Amino acid sequence: MLPILLLSLLFSSSSHAADFCVADLTGPETPSGYHCKNESAVTADDFVMTGLGVPGNFSSMFKAAPKAAFVRQFPGINGLGISAAFVYYAPGGFIPLHTHPAGSELIVVTQGTLLAGFISSANNAYYKTLNTGDAMVFPQGLLHFQVNVGETTAIAVVGFSSPSPGIQTTSFSLFAGNLPSALVEKVTFLDDDEVKKLKKMLGGTG
Repeated sequence: MLPILLLSLLFSSSSHAADFCVADLTGPETPSGYHCKNESAVTADDFVMTGLGVPGNFSSMFKAAPKAAFVRQFPGINGLGISAAFVYYAPGGFIPLHTHPAGSELIVVTQGTLLAGFISSANNAYYKTLNTGDAMVFPQGLLHFQVNVGETTAIAVVGFSSPSPGIQTTSFSLFAGNLPSALVEKVTFLDDDEVKKLKKMLGGTG
């Protein structure tokens, strides 16, 4: 299913004059991607990424382990308009509310049961229980989440419409940075004790 997903995303992207543009990770990333690696230095390894089937370290907070195949990990996808990830969820594990500002997301559950959903700009919530073989799409820039509601480890394969979709996690944006507590209270309607508790939990200051 993953090859079909990636091929469909590839065919929907715009055509390029060059066959490919393997990312030169020694330079900066620009709004249009990385500059191309010299073709004489390109090898088959640039178009292959291994290890996605091996879980990474599970977050003690979220009990989940995302493993990304974005352009920084997979230089061969530079300029192709695609990327992928595997996500492993322990029982009760979750990926908190977050957005991808530069890409839409398609998630396919390959093991277990997830409750997944997103919130539209009109504040309508769209969520569904997904079982093995089910898929769901999260439109670009909208808040979305996944929760393992099963009793065993869940696994999902994820495709993105960008080689570098970006990620912004709402809780970390508010409580893990240096936004002053008084300002967080003002813009979230939370009281002082709750804001300080969350800042302490997530390592924020201010």
